[in-house]
Amino acid sequence: MPERTLLAPLHAVLAQLDAYILGKPRETRLALACLLARGHLLIEDVPGVGKTTLAHALAATLGLLFQRVQFTSDMLPADLIGVSIYDRDNHAFRFHPGPVFSQVVLADEINRATPKTQSALLEAMEERQVTLDGETRVLPEPFFVIATQNPSYQIGTFPLPESQLDRFLLRITLGYPDAAAERAMLLGEDRRAMLRDARPAMDAAELAGFQATVRRVHVAPALVDYVQALCRATRETDAFHNGLSPRAALGLLAVARAWALLAGRDMVIPEDVQAVFGPVATHRLLARASNRPQPELVAKLMQDVAIP
Repeated sequence: MPERTLLAPLHAVLAQLDAYILGKPRETRLALACLLARGHLLIEDVPGVGKTTLAHALAATLGLLFQRVQFTSDMLPADLIGVSIYDRDNHAFRFHPGPVFSQVVLADEINRATPKTQSALLEAMEERQVTLDGETRVLPEPFFVIATQNPSYQIGTFPLPESQLDRFLLRITLGYPDAAAERAMLLGEDRRAMLRDARPAMDAAELAGFQATVRRVHVAPALVDYVQALCRATRETDAFHNGLSPRAALGLLAVARAWALLAGRDMVIPEDVQAVFGPVATHRLLARASNRPQPELVAKLMQDVAIP
């Protein structure tokens, strides 16, 4: 088991996140696990429940360069990636980087943008680089995209295609706070004001070290069998259009490692996989009956797969 003092910065980050996002400890833990696993996060929920605040809180708590991009129907890929403008003095084109060149990028209401603009994120999220005018530009490290999404039934939304959804390691929902958390928010200090005075509990170098530690968390062969059994079950059932891809299986194992590290363990146990399986799988599995994600079907499938 990792020494408690070595994990103290992670515990400090979680404590600070919980002070900003009241009553949602599991969701803040999943968000941090996603970052530790070097994935990207999709938050889907109704407006006003703290999606943007969570993104701000993560960046402020980790001391990372942060940019927020409000996606709209008239947004162009260049608004995200950047553009080359001719410099008369130097007689050459000069690249002006867009907001994607940040360590934490909040793609706010991503499904309000057209598919063309949504696809501009694909290379950045997968390759951690962008190509423009024949030149490839590497993005900063760490690079973490947090996208917020409104429910598909709301007016003016463009559903994310499966290829885009698969780039997000986790999908979470925040939901409404319980009565105690909501009362604390009503009577307490404004969360945005608190974020303006936030001091980082960790820096980028420490975060990179923990990301490397996650990759060294031990996974026993029997645990790999369990991950394969879960993925195979999604492919063999008639409940979904398609099963989980190998990329999803790799992501499931990576975030299970991060979840184990946050729990203070240097090896993954089945409970770690079960804790993150829903957020990893639900947005990737469209039910045949409704052509939409069905969390209850994913939960039932997990219950039906025996632990080796």
